[in-house]
Amino acid sequence: MTKGSTRRFQLTFWPTIFTIPVVIIAIALGTWQLSRMEWKKEQIALRTDRASAAAVSFTETYPGEVADPQADEFINVWVEGEFLHDKELIMGARSLDRQLGIQIITPFAMTDGRQILINRGFVPSDLKDPAARPEGQIEGTVKLEGLLRVGGWKGYEFVRPENDPEDNFWFYTDIKEMSQKTGLSNPVMSVYLDAGPAENPGGYPLGGQTRIELVNNHLEYVITWYAMALILAVIYFIYHYRPVEKREDD
Repeated sequence: MTKGSTRRFQLTFWPTIFTIPVVIIAIALGTWQLSRMEWKKEQIALRTDRASAAAVSFTETYPGEVADPQADEFINVWVEGEFLHDKELIMGARSLDRQLGIQIITPFAMTDGRQILINRGFVPSDLKDPAARPEGQIEGTVKLEGLLRVGGWKGYEFVRPENDPEDNFWFYTDIKEMSQKTGLSNPVMSVYLDAGPAENPGGYPLGGQTRIELVNNHLEYVITWYAMALILAVIYFIYHYRPVEKREDD
């Protein structure tokens, strides 16, 4: 007859084959999201510190090429020279406060003879034509501050749009191709500058458009993946921790 029952952990083949890899993958993804979260925090702190620091002379700091642009990105610098407004470039598909527009990239001839591209900032779509914003087409020698930036597409490669040099419409900064489009002859720096927030005559272009803050919602993903691993492990344990009947013969 049956005297009683006890519980014992008893493995089963297919649930084990399914559960263990899924738990490992969930833990790995949670750990990866954790590292991404810390990286984002470091990037935000670095961008904030560099953008808020006093500007240094680009000419003095970089008498030649920028040796390691990635390492120096977002450093606040100032340059002196003249805008080459006749070589203005259009960066498309931008918005500011729900207003559609573009960003203006203008070659800049520095006083030391070198040239550099300047992202001057946002312009509403109806002011795309330079003639609609003549006050902002500053002539003569000027001094301006900006953040050092690295060109190239920053998103996933499979969604990278194609620039259209023929129509002077760009989705991302391609310094080499832009330089060829504008016919710049002097040495062109392999980096460009995002103009700072100083107001331009007439209000546009509107500088200071660099993204300093980054979306950092990785903590939610960390919790989600770790919770999934934990819940699956608990379900697996409960499923296999089964009661086993004990029998005692009369």
